[in-house]
Amino acid sequence: MGKVDISYTDYFPEMARWLSTDGILLVAQGKDGKPNAMTIGWGTVGWIWGKPMFVVLVRPSRHTYGLIEEAGDFTVNVAPRALREALEFCGTISGRDHDKFREQGLTPVASRKISSPIIQQCVIHYECKVVQKTDVNAVAFLPEITETYYPKDDFHRIYFGEIVAAYADPDASEKLA
Repeated sequence: MGKVDISYTDYFPEMARWLSTDGILLVAQGKDGKPNAMTIGWGTVGWIWGKPMFVVLVRPSRHTYGLIEEAGDFTVNVAPRALREALEFCGTISGRDHDKFREQGLTPVASRKISSPIIQQCVIHYECKVVQKTDVNAVAFLPEITETYYPKDDFHRIYFGEIVAAYADPDASEKLA
């Protein structure tokens, strides 16, 4: 059964729950054609500048950072419970040193509108084109945020990705239950 088009808000509760608990998979692919998946636990979806946006945060030290900079796009993929081990792996192992797709049995599939692929085994997909990026301003934080989340001064870059396509497995809700 193929993926079906959805509105970017159709699975918001499911996506937000996974984002805040197990994480979801951000994929970017640089000019070398090798995709990398990174587990993220921070992000949000909303309506900004008259467009649907997925906003994600990536530290410059991460391999994915350079790939997004090269590609100018990324996908966000919500994995079913069966991929919990892959979520853990992709959140702790660097794509500089490992082929996460091969090692975790993940299948990259061409996206419909952007260059970075989706992950076939995931059940919800958002294709995002970077329309703005900005670096976190360390001066603007409350001290407790800086002390807790940035003890090494490794501040994130914030990517605003216009959601140019959203689709899911027809039974995505059941697979995420």
